[in-house]
Amino acid sequence: MTRAGGLLGLDHVALPMENTQAMIAFYLSLGLEVRESQFLVQVYIGNQMLNLHRPEVWRREFSLRAPAARPPCGDICLVWDGSAEALERLLGEANIEVEEGPVERDGGRQAAASSVYVRDPDGNLVEFMRYAEGGARAS
Repeated sequence: MTRAGGLLGLDHVALPMENTQAMIAFYLSLGLEVRESQFLVQVYIGNQMLNLHRPEVWRREFSLRAPAARPPCGDICLVWDGSAEALERLLGEANIEVEEGPVERDGGRQAAASSVYVRDPDGNLVEFMRYAEGGARAS
């Protein structure tokens, strides 16, 4: 049987946000591209995107969202391709406090990794996962 197509991966994830300017500053401090529109803030992470719904959007009734979602409701994981030292330096320069890590984890790539956890200004958990070359445990 031949398939006409299939799932390739995630394109974007959407979360409601409370503190718009602080959230924009947070993601800019990580070196990510941020674009603003009337209804949301788009954060570009490689070929994927994080859509942050502005408070005036998620507080009103609209059907294209999880009805119970309220900030903070996110737990996202970003892949870090630099060294552990470079990540520590980036987070320090951005005054972002590490909540936990580095700790060993198994990631979506089905390979061993090392993770560092922080919180964004709304309180969402943001994980930075660093894979070791060849899937060995990252240090």
